Amino acid sequence: MTPSFLISGDLLQDTHRYLRPALAVGVILLILSIIGGIFSPSDFFRSYLLGYLFWFGLTLGSMAVVMMQYLTGGAWGVVVRRPLESAMRTLPVVALLFVPIVFGLHSLYEWDDPAAVRREPVLAHRSVYMNPGFFIIRAIIYFAIWAVFAYFLNRWSVEEDEHGSRQRKLEALSAPGLIVYVFTSTFAAVDWAESLESHWYSTMWGFLFVAAQGLATMGFAIVVLAWLWKREPMRNILKPVHFHDLGKLLLMFVMLWAYFAFAQLLIVWAGNLTDEIPWYFHRLSNSWGWLGVMLIVLQFMVPFVLLLWRSLKRNAVLLSAVVGLLLFMRFVDLMWIVMPGYYQHGFRLHWLNICLPLAIGGIWVATFLWQLSRRPLLPLGAPNLEAALHHEEPAA
Repeated sequence: MTPSFLISGDLLQDTHRYLRPALAVGVILLILSIIGGIFSPSDFFRSYLLGYLFWFGLTLGSMAVVMMQYLTGGAWGVVVRRPLESAMRTLPVVALLFVPIVFGLHSLYEWDDPAAVRREPVLAHRSVYMNPGFFIIRAIIYFAIWAVFAYFLNRWSVEEDEHGSRQRKLEALSAPGLIVYVFTSTFAAVDWAESLESHWYSTMWGFLFVAAQGLATMGFAIVVLAWLWKREPMRNILKPVHFHDLGKLLLMFVMLWAYFAFAQLLIVWAGNLTDEIPWYFHRLSNSWGWLGVMLIVLQFMVPFVLLLWRSLKRNAVLLSAVVGLLLFMRFVDLMWIVMPGYYQHGFRLHWLNICLPLAIGGIWVATFLWQLSRRPLLPLGAPNLEAALHHEEPAA
């Protein structure tokens, strides 16, 4: 094991210095939010779901990107593997944080209201699938499946450091793993987000969430590397070309998200699907429409133009600024999905909409930093480690 690749003492101290405040902020904000939730339970649970979907997406997206890297073998993935594995290992905490959603089913989902099920034929038709018991069972199954893949991906990664390459086993797991990820994340997105509005459904829904999770995860990985880049031992390992590669992948996810978002709108509008059009009508016919405009401009057009700039992709600070915009817009995107069905008369911002996502984020970030400090910052046994460290500049 090469000592220079281990987490340095200064970086370990930095990690612990940020871990404790993040956890303290998360716990304090969560307590304040619970107090606020006593007086406004519906605002509490909607805001909790909003924050949960954001941080859950980073956990699950990290597992997917790790599997994608094993299958492609790209040098870009070697330098981000350990941060993404650390994010993946927040899964037990993320599963525990799902529990409040179970208690908030009646406040969140109309299909949990027996009177509404009797009144609405659509809800009655779906009640065999959309009911509290089966909803909880499905969630347990999703988390169990994700936990199995996360366990073996991390176990074999550690074994690779100690006993040599496990590339074939990791590739063999990742190929079906990506397929399972797409299906399970699609079903979870339908259960947790699409079913917020009874008459809405979309065949593009799962793909849209998969692309958004990949976009947020790649941005998160860039921010973490930019933070590590200023500290030993990564200061002498990371190069502009690594950020360049990650910036190109970020651009790919920006275009993929925009394609799926536009395809969903086009299918609904051009097909004149009267059952689905109201979902867009509630989000475009009042002040919520400004968030839709923001998504077009700030989650696609502006990042797309900026990420075409080669010099920006090679600059960790400038690239991180673009990532900051994209992560903020991912939160706006989720707000545009979750909130309009509840605040139907136009845009409204409740203090819990901000406080609860930050509370969950504090707990998530603290867990991530703890996991990051437990292993070397690079996969020491990866067969393509040397190629990644001596990654050549692209030909002019």
